[in-house]
Amino acid sequence: MRLAILLFVASFASHADAEPKTKVAPPPRYMTLPLPPAMPNAAAAGFVDSGGAKIYFARYGNLKGPAVILLHGGMGNGEHWSHQVPALSGKLHVITIDSRGQGRSTRPKAKTKPTYDQMADDVLAVMDHLALERASLVGWSDGGEIALKLAIHHPKRVAKLFVLGANYDAKGSKKRSTKPSPTFGAYSAKCRADYAKQSKTPKHYNEVSSWLLPIWRSPMGFTKEQLKAIQAPTIIADGEHDEILELAQIKEMAKLIPNARLEVFADASHFVLWQDPASLNKVLVDFLEP
Repeated sequence: MRLAILLFVASFASHADAEPKTKVAPPPRYMTLPLPPAMPNAAAAGFVDSGGAKIYFARYGNLKGPAVILLHGGMGNGEHWSHQVPALSGKLHVITIDSRGQGRSTRPKAKTKPTYDQMADDVLAVMDHLALERASLVGWSDGGEIALKLAIHHPKRVAKLFVLGANYDAKGSKKRSTKPSPTFGAYSAKCRADYAKQSKTPKHYNEVSSWLLPIWRSPMGFTKEQLKAIQAPTIIADGEHDEILELAQIKEMAKLIPNARLEVFADASHFVLWQDPASLNKVLVDFLEP
């Protein structure tokens, strides 16, 4: 009897193995978040005092070439551009900056509220320290808001402008979901881990995030007239499946800004720089290199 049972089980297993297995399709790229590689070694790095904070910067590539400044997203840091820095370093002087309170940069000791205007002043402080009269700006998300501030209020300091994943007023934001997307969850975890390694206050991640919350909720955007006054050659870009921004407003921005063009990256979300670095890098190199 036992032998019969064993033969039956073996026969069933053999039959099961013969059945075709249903393959589960992988999620589309825009729903995934591959993390960036390690940052290459900087040619130079340092801190600049600005508005009560110490602002960290790092320099890469051809230090005698045209300057391009890379500005990261909220709660991130300059190393989030690790896909882009090698691609741009051949002919360009590439500078990454950690926005105040984020990455290696500090917050003021006084209880001052953060603003994108102050963060724009921090960029100017780094430029002045490095004796850069002008630089091209590449800003992603929060960094895009900072770059727009500089292009509008300090046009003579901006050679070219590349804005990725940034809107100009509240109408460009989608309604907040009570449940964050998997991509934003993975991004938040990456930012938290980076902050613990880089910051002089490694346990203050939640405190800094709360400190920044007002400018995320009420970013004090731009008017159409301000966008129309931007002088620098500009690219306005985003992923076609941005989780938080309305693509219609991204397209509108590209029409409002003179000398601007639109780039929409297929099968990508707010996180184009990590999801499709090859396509983004090609556009950046073509746009920024002399």
